[in-house]
Amino acid sequence: MHLAYPAVLSALLFCTGLYGVLARRNAILVLMSVELMLNAVNLNLVAFDVWLSRTAEETLHSGQALTLFTIAIAAAEIGIGLAIVLAVYRNRGTSDVDKLRDTAEGHEPDGPDSDATGREAPVPRTAGEKTEATA
Repeated sequence: MHLAYPAVLSALLFCTGLYGVLARRNAILVLMSVELMLNAVNLNLVAFDVWLSRTAEETLHSGQALTLFTIAIAAAEIGIGLAIVLAVYRNRGTSDVDKLRDTAEGHEPDGPDSDATGREAPVPRTAGEKTEATA
């Protein structure tokens, strides 16, 4: 088998994962897209290891060893990432990445009654309504 086939498949997997990271709003889908990108790297490591081992006199299989390390790191990443997503979901009630930007310090939650700066928008009053100063 030529080296181009796994390289093209790996590029397609990586581009699919990159699109998923950039376009998705759900944190779990973002983690799955990162896993796709890591699997593309694993495919490249194994493909180049096999290709280089045919030309080298000594076969160290370093690409396959690096793939095992990558798989171990990916398993730890998905475990910790899912734990964080579940904790955020329990506290906030959503795993939407765009709705979680108020978790940073100094940001107020954006509600329907707030403007772009985060301040409360003034409530329009009718002509017959009394204010606190006139009551």
